[in-house]
Amino acid sequence: MLFCLIDLTIRFCLDIVWRLRYTSYMAIQRTNRTEKLDLRLSKSAKQTLQAAATASRKSVSEFVLETALSEAEERLADRTVFTLDEKHWEAFIAALDAPPRRHARLERLFREPSVFDAEP
Repeated sequence: MLFCLIDLTIRFCLDIVWRLRYTSYMAIQRTNRTEKLDLRLSKSAKQTLQAAATASRKSVSEFVLETALSEAEERLADRTVFTLDEKHWEAFIAALDAPPRRHARLERLFREPSVFDAEP
């Protein structure tokens, strides 16, 4: 009975993840693709990508595009340029230079033993 419950839970979770991925995929698919990107790779790398794409229920192109875009967005996230007028810049610098505020709940959290501190 427990195995059946775990199996149903896993299937439900996978269904949710697949639906979220499918929604993301549909957003990518709707854009007009006019550019092409070619790359050379080893046979084992291609097999790995094909297996991952199959596991994700996508074509290799869809899998590679979605994965590459996700990684690119993550790497570029901290490089976003933003501009501030002088007043806001001074406020921003003051906030960065200000001493950290005390947070009682955060301090309490750090005093508690971590699951990683537990001895086996």
